[in-house]
Amino acid sequence: MHVPDGFINAPVSIAAGAVAAGAVAVSLRGARRELAGPAHAGGLVGAERTAPLAGLVAAFIFAVQMLNFPVAAGTSGHLLGGALAAILVGPYTGVLCIAVVLLMQGVLFADGGLTALGVNITIMGVVTAVVAYALFRGLLAVLPGGRRSIAAAGFLAALVSVPASAAAFTLLYWLGGTTDVPIGKVLVAMVGVHVLIGIGEALITMLTVGAVLAVRPDLVYGARGLRRPLKLRVGGELIDAPAAEPPGPSRSPRTVWLVGLAAALVLAGFGSFYASAHPDGLEKVAADKGIDEKVEEHAAAGSPLADYGIEDITNARISGGLAGVIGVGATVVVGSGVFYVTARRRRTRQDDQAGRAPSPPSASQPPSDAPRE
Repeated sequence: MHVPDGFINAPVSIAAGAVAAGAVAVSLRGARRELAGPAHAGGLVGAERTAPLAGLVAAFIFAVQMLNFPVAAGTSGHLLGGALAAILVGPYTGVLCIAVVLLMQGVLFADGGLTALGVNITIMGVVTAVVAYALFRGLLAVLPGGRRSIAAAGFLAALVSVPASAAAFTLLYWLGGTTDVPIGKVLVAMVGVHVLIGIGEALITMLTVGAVLAVRPDLVYGARGLRRPLKLRVGGELIDAPAAEPPGPSRSPRTVWLVGLAAALVLAGFGSFYASAHPDGLEKVAADKGIDEKVEEHAAAGSPLADYGIEDITNARISGGLAGVIGVGATVVVGSGVFYVTARRRRTRQDDQAGRAPSPPSASQPPSDAPRE
């Protein structure tokens, strides 16, 4: 659902850009807390561990978005990723993940208009992450605890987030569409096809979250705080067992990161060749309803990676595969860098506050208000 230049007029695009910029600013503040990780024995998981994982999530979403799947006659869909990112790394960090993906796609691959970048971040990042995570937490509040409940809640949250994003696009088009099309028909067509796309999104989200839960549930943000403390019977009474020690070197997320990166590279470098060639939901509706009458050429149309291919390489399989690999590599580097700086800023601020805190009086120097002899 990458909105190109020319679908939405300049005033609404600027307003959506302001909304997206505000959401990114708020997400940067929230992501500092999310990336700090859970507390362990009075400490926090360092940015060196959390930032690469968040960067990996962005790269994985980039890769899976290249895999269009058929949903109806002549129509395909692809992962939006907001729900998946929000559940894996948190809603604030999830918004940033999608923003990084959309920026890389727009600048390097001419996918999604540059003047429509704010529109795309708003509908594909902010709306999907907020709607999905709010529904996810609400479902977990009523479902029994456990991995199955997390997977089921993730499925439903992802399913709802996609038509919600389609409805958000329709609202923006109603406010600033560049063609005169009955908005009711656009809404019905957009929501209808994106409900079908949402099923694919839900399956991908459920399977991915379930796979991470199976091997490292501690790395799933949405699963934090859901573990019930182990009970011990002492003197005929049940008491909470002592908290577990912080994860040691053997619990490093390096293996998960390497496996995830390898999966993203394979999906983008090899699997993308077998993606559906049909237009996605927005492209199909735009063509059928005449929304694309004033579409503009992308500002980065001359990029050597435009349209997910490499200029001067005639073999489509090699060209698309190499472009996908480059995209995954660029996204994981840029994303990890952004998240590392974000997490380190929180740690630096905490260290500064600790440095300014007054030190307790020593035994040889009584407090200033102590009685003098």
